[in-house]
Amino acid sequence: MTKHRKSTEGPKATAGGGKSKLPAGLSGLPIVAIVGRPNVGKSTLFNRLARRRIAIVHDEPGVTRDRHYADTSAYGRPYTLIDTGGFDPEDEDPMKAGIAHHVKLAIDEADVIIFLTDATTSLTSADRAAIRLLRVAKKPVFFAANKADSAKVDAEAFELYREGVETVYPVSSLHGRGIGDLEAAVVDAFPPEEETEAPEDDGITRVAIVGRPNAGKSSLVNRVLGEERMLVSDEPGTTRDAIDALVERGDKRYVLIDTAGIRRKGKVAKAESTVEAVSVLHAIRSIERAQVAVLLCDSSEGVAEQDAKILGLAEERSRAIIIALNKSDLVSSKKDMDAIETRAREKLSFAPYAPAVRISAMKGRGLNELFATIDRVKEGFTKRVSTGELNRFFAQVLETRPPPTSGGKAPRLYYITQAETSPPTFVCITNAPDAVHFSYRRFVINQLRKHFGFEGVPIRVFYKAKRRRTRPGEEATE
Repeated sequence: MTKHRKSTEGPKATAGGGKSKLPAGLSGLPIVAIVGRPNVGKSTLFNRLARRRIAIVHDEPGVTRDRHYADTSAYGRPYTLIDTGGFDPEDEDPMKAGIAHHVKLAIDEADVIIFLTDATTSLTSADRAAIRLLRVAKKPVFFAANKADSAKVDAEAFELYREGVETVYPVSSLHGRGIGDLEAAVVDAFPPEEETEAPEDDGITRVAIVGRPNAGKSSLVNRVLGEERMLVSDEPGTTRDAIDALVERGDKRYVLIDTAGIRRKGKVAKAESTVEAVSVLHAIRSIERAQVAVLLCDSSEGVAEQDAKILGLAEERSRAIIIALNKSDLVSSKKDMDAIETRAREKLSFAPYAPAVRISAMKGRGLNELFATIDRVKEGFTKRVSTGELNRFFAQVLETRPPPTSGGKAPRLYYITQAETSPPTFVCITNAPDAVHFSYRRFVINQLRKHFGFEGVPIRVFYKAKRRRTRPGEEATE
């Protein structure tokens, strides 16, 4: 029997991804949003900070309409970077007004904001309106004047001071000038890094329900809760925010995070792109706050490329993953359902370890199996194996299949130990880390998963050189 209740302590059922206590290592990265009017170079700055070309760059104003995301780092601090569409808060054009709303939501989600202007042109009414908007954001805001390719142009950038801005960063996103100073200031404004030991695991399993729109995510949560808690509609994209629901099944507790559907860009009308991009950010936040990500697929439509991309988001963030094939009641025969699962496996072949469960959220079929699978993958996600047990297993692996010679070197593997959980992370000591072939690394991971039952769990194994013992007065070497 499923119990459900609102809780006044612990995880709360809140809209918009309300914060809840998380096990160690599951907190989200700081988020930095780049905002500004069209054609000031936001996408160029985004590419510069992301250290790779991601956003489309074009001289035509308004090319960036939805938001782009990238995980990057600076000065040892990882963070998530958001590129936003250009906006004019006072423009009455529906498309531009939508982008303005879009940017305001990005500001709400961000920890730090970079406001970008064009140093080669005078401030516009849109710039001044944006500055007024950012003054009430209650977030750290850094004002940067782009296209300052020389010290001569820097003087033009100082027009921002007339608007009451305390510090201006003249930068050239194209050439990298001044980027280091801006990055250093941004990183200094990040919230303090959380200790990896705290908070402790409170025994609650956090499950992000992700997938394309109309796959049945809200219907699944409603069925589990036993009430019409989530808005359900045949119209794709009904759910806009991530919503947490605390439920009890038997003696176990779960937080179900229902997320907005993520659609392929080509399927999103221009007028809807604003909300759709916000939904992606909520989904990313939800995955980061979860231990287990359940990819809900529509069996009647089959698994699509976008499903693979969504599952990839969870795998990149090292979450335990489950494939739930929903609407199985709409499939005419078991043979057809078998074929659908086979095609799903082919499409999601990069995660062969993810278990697949057939369910019907509308009829309530397969939910017991789904939660049993969630329990198993959560157990594997948090499992710790003793060093003694690991090395007895490892000795058998080496006896069965020793590592092959690679690059003229014969690697010797001495022992293995588990460094972390959530996800399980192991360190193998060897005489030649670079000589361990990728195929053998994959073999070791597969053996670990098979032997210790790490179903649905990403496993990381690092190979480190053995330190040579030193004599007194001699420096240690590896």
